[in-house]
Amino acid sequence: MKRPNFLAYVDFASTDVSATGDFYEAVLGWQHDRQMEGLYHRMLPGGFFTGSDGQDSEIRHLHMGIFDVANARPHPDPEGVEPRAPANDGRRARIWVEVSPDDTHDRIMAQAETHGATILWRNHIFTCFGGLTDAFRDPWGNEVVIWTERADRPDLPAHITRE
Repeated sequence: MKRPNFLAYVDFASTDVSATGDFYEAVLGWQHDRQMEGLYHRMLPGGFFTGSDGQDSEIRHLHMGIFDVANARPHPDPEGVEPRAPANDGRRARIWVEVSPDDTHDRIMAQAETHGATILWRNHIFTCFGGLTDAFRDPWGNEVVIWTERADRPDLPAHITRE
């Protein structure tokens, strides 16, 4: 059987790559790697995916890139091409981040808001994945859903919505 293609990176658009990297370092604790200062940075979540035994596997977590909308790299033209502005209206891609057992939804959402994010929703159980979700839009328009697996319990407060 032929091996499938695999996801290598997810890139976020930004009008300020350094500030976006600093945002995700503060909010999610990711290492900010300034690959091409101001043009393209890489965020390193660190750690490994957990195996079925609950221990770290040999598979490292995915990385995220941040690119400058004014000159999106990589591109054969060193000056980049149009468009040179972020998408502002309508739906866009989102990323989902699983919350570490060492962190909390409340801390992440408070840090995101403190650093300029817009809260999209709080305290919602997405039953098809069996997890508690919260979501925010960062100051550059990128959307993040944070998620904790196996959080759908009957003892949760009534204010938590479900679908």
